[in-house]
Amino acid sequence: MSTTTETLFTREDAALGTFSIRPLDPFADAELLHGWVTHPKASFWMMQDASLPDVEREYMRIAAAEHHQAFIGLHEGRPAFLMESYDPSKLELVGLYDPQPGDVGMHFLVAPAETPITGFTRAVITTVMSALFADPATARVVVEPDVRNTAVHALNEAVGFVPDGPVQKPEKEALLSFCTRAQFEAATI
Repeated sequence: MSTTTETLFTREDAALGTFSIRPLDPFADAELLHGWVTHPKASFWMMQDASLPDVEREYMRIAAAEHHQAFIGLHEGRPAFLMESYDPSKLELVGLYDPQPGDVGMHFLVAPAETPITGFTRAVITTVMSALFADPATARVVVEPDVRNTAVHALNEAVGFVPDGPVQKPEKEALLSFCTRAQFEAATI
């Protein structure tokens, strides 16, 4: 596990406590991430058969990328989720939608839990969205989850995302959805 102590963002959840986000260390965090991305509940992450070196390489690639970042999310100081942000006009959605200034793409993955906590995943996505909108340059968050991932569609809608429709990506049929700052605030206040 990473010894990184730099905290980039913190959010207090009235019911569940402190959530924070720190930089991801591709080497120190690889073993932790490997357990998360290969877990059966992470099937939509599409890394089920990844080896530990595969995970290291993927997150080294992201760390070196100009338009893609990865972060570890913490709950009460313990690693609990993965967050990625990217420029959808340069990655993932190039040619599949009309980008606007201030668009930020987002992925998140909640770590598998032995004892699920009611409302935890919603608190995670609220933290992720709060972190993205903490940057005044972020005008709209863009997501493209698999059309079959109905659980994440419901979570996305709960924090203000509005589906735009399916788009065909090389690896999946995705449900393109958008959330403006105003939509997020209206859904979560």
